[in-house]
Amino acid sequence: MKTYLPKVDELNPNWLVIDAQDQILGKVATRVASLLRGKHKPNFTPHLKTGDHVIVINAEKVAVTGNKMTDKMYYRYSGYRGGLKVTPLKVLLAKHPERVIEFAVKGMLPKTILGRHTLRNLHVYVGPDHPHTAQKPATVAVDSRTSK
Repeated sequence: MKTYLPKVDELNPNWLVIDAQDQILGKVATRVASLLRGKHKPNFTPHLKTGDHVIVINAEKVAVTGNKMTDKMYYRYSGYRGGLKVTPLKVLLAKHPERVIEFAVKGMLPKTILGRHTLRNLHVYVGPDHPHTAQKPATVAVDSRTSK
């Protein structure tokens, strides 16, 4: 018996919408990362881009537990001495709420070219509106594995 490998023509990505309003950041990120990789599909192959396009709406209303709002920091380093920039989650959520979800999902994807290409299928928006209505996306719940 041979192992089945899907052809590139057989990979038909779907469009899915996840509403992040009042959802825990980590739970949203793990669900989105799983959908982007395609782990929910029977033809999942680790070295192929078998995942779907995922649209996350209401990014500014994501919830975190504990003291993460003040204690969690995002670091950027320019490469020069004294070039370390530290941004707390509260500030990043106020200025660029879509980046919070993007950084969380990026950390859960493979650190390879495949992971970087997969991240292109993530679309995060502030507010309940998105410009992808022509793709007819299906709504997916964060806490369950079934779509609505």
